[in-house]
Amino acid sequence: MRILFAGPSLSGTEFVPVRGGEDRVLPEYGLTCRGPAKCGDITHAIDQGFGVIALVDGRFEDVAAVWHKEILYALSRGAIVYGAASMGALRAAECHPFGMIGIGEVFERYAFGGLEDDAAVAQVHAPAEFGYVAFSEAMVTIDATLDAALAAGTIDAGEYALIRTRADAVFFKDRTWRRIFEVVAPEMDRAAERLKPHIRNIKREDAAMLLDVLLERKSATPVTELRPDFAGWQFNETTQWSKLRV
Repeated sequence: MRILFAGPSLSGTEFVPVRGGEDRVLPEYGLTCRGPAKCGDITHAIDQGFGVIALVDGRFEDVAAVWHKEILYALSRGAIVYGAASMGALRAAECHPFGMIGIGEVFERYAFGGLEDDAAVAQVHAPAEFGYVAFSEAMVTIDATLDAALAAGTIDAGEYALIRTRADAVFFKDRTWRRIFEVVAPEMDRAAERLKPHIRNIKREDAAMLLDVLLERKSATPVTELRPDFAGWQFNETTQWSKLRV
C-alpha cells in the first residue's frame, strides 16, 4: 500500500485530493493521495498499514509540522519513506542517515549543498477545493531560476546577487515574481523580460521525479542512493512520542 502527501507542488494534477480532509484513491496506480502532511499524519498512515510513504508537501504554520520522530517510527516498522520538493526534501535531508530516501535537487541542496533555511520551500497556497494552487514563490524556485539565467548568460553575477537579496527580503507570503520584478526594477533593466524564459518550478520537477520512483516507472531512479549511516539504530519510545500516540 502506497500513500502520497502532496499539495501545491503537484497542484493541478490527479495526485492531489479535490476536497479537504478526504483521500483521493487512484487504484490504477495502487496509490492513496492525501494533502500536505501535518504532525501525526505519517504515524497514522503506518498504523493504517501503508508500507510506502511519499512526503512532498507539509503543513507548518497553523499546526505542528511532521515530526522527525514519526519518520523514524515509520522506518523502524520497515516502511519505505521518500521525500522530495518541499517539506519532504527538508525531512529527507535530516533523516537520510536513518534510511529515508531523498529525491531531487531541493533535497540535494539541503543535504549536501549548504542550504539550511527551512523557509526556503515555504509557499502560500489555496485549499484542496481550489486545487492547492500556489499564491507565492518559494526561494528554492527563485534560486533555480537565477542559476538557469546565469548559466545562459542572461544575467551576470552582480545581478544574480541583487535579485536574490531583494527576493529573500520579501516576506514569503508576498513573494511573487511580480513583486520581485517590482523591487529590482529601480536597479535592473528588463528584469521580467530577461528572467521569465528561465523560470524553473523546481519543486514540481522534484515532485515529478518522486512520482516516477513511487510508481516504479522504468526510467525512474532516485537522484542519490543513500545507505543508512547509523546501522543498527533503534527506535526509542520517548515521553513526547507517547503523547503523540495518545
